Amino acid sequence: MNDKLLEEIPSLDLADFTSGDSERKAAFVKAMGDAHQNIGFVAIKNHGLSDDLTERLYAAIKKFFALPDEVKQKYEIPGLAGQRGYVGKGKEHAKGRNTGDLKEFYHVGQEVTDNDPIKEEYPDNVWPEEVPEFKEVALEAYQRLEAAGKQVLKALAIYLGLSEDYFDAKVHNGNSILRPIHYFPIENPDAVPADAVRAAEHGDINLITLLMGASADGLQVLRRDGKWIPITALPEQVIVNVGDMLSRHTNNKLKSTIHRVVNPPRELMNTSRFSIPFFMHPRSEMDLTCLEGCIDEQNPKQFPDITAGEFLNERLVELGLKK
Repeated sequence: MNDKLLEEIPSLDLADFTSGDSERKAAFVKAMGDAHQNIGFVAIKNHGLSDDLTERLYAAIKKFFALPDEVKQKYEIPGLAGQRGYVGKGKEHAKGRNTGDLKEFYHVGQEVTDNDPIKEEYPDNVWPEEVPEFKEVALEAYQRLEAAGKQVLKALAIYLGLSEDYFDAKVHNGNSILRPIHYFPIENPDAVPADAVRAAEHGDINLITLLMGASADGLQVLRRDGKWIPITALPEQVIVNVGDMLSRHTNNKLKSTIHRVVNPPRELMNTSRFSIPFFMHPRSEMDLTCLEGCIDEQNPKQFPDITAGEFLNERLVELGLKK
């Protein structure tokens, strides 16, 4: 692995992996794996999301978040721990913090269509009647991002010395979440807690995250030397990072890098920021026990055995979404 400290995240082309050209594929696998051992984030193009689909999804979520709070709250469903529908302003906080993040968001989950009994584990999706176009465009984006995520996991499996299809069955009808986020305007910065930020520093819960380009700056990643590096993506790229589940499973060989969304300058606090991450989760029964090939004398086993479902449950409590 290249131990050089990076000033920006690497840019890769997913078409190199899917091209059928063995040299391009091998180069992509190495670059993807090295980046996730080093800085933990990459930007990829040719991921299957069209500009038109992206624009339609952003238009739909902006229309939803512009609705009055009392209308949006119709879609906040008690008892679901925020796993579907709307989650209101300041409801979620980072692990280890009590101050809520300056955001609201909406959760779209897996639609099981093949009689897989795992459907019983998932609540039905919740769709806002005020924005009828939201359902179709959100589900299409979900499917495109899930397909891209499966290719990334194939590449990472090869990098780890596993069979290319290692993750396929584990993520089939996985508990993945598409999360449109609105970092809402703050008209009076003095009225919010002094330590309140758009998204406090955190690692993601899941296997990998694919992030559709945000509408404004603010995302930063914590480099190994403790320096925060701004993350920017070109319009045709999505950002891919490793989550805590994959970090555990690989005994921290692949890094779940801490990241945050900082507040804009005070004079821009009254502006909105939108982003849409896709959190790729496996099925709840996936065993996250550290892979044997990632354990040796220099890197002894760091994590106790746990399933994906157990780990998710723990984290939802820590985030304040589940009691």
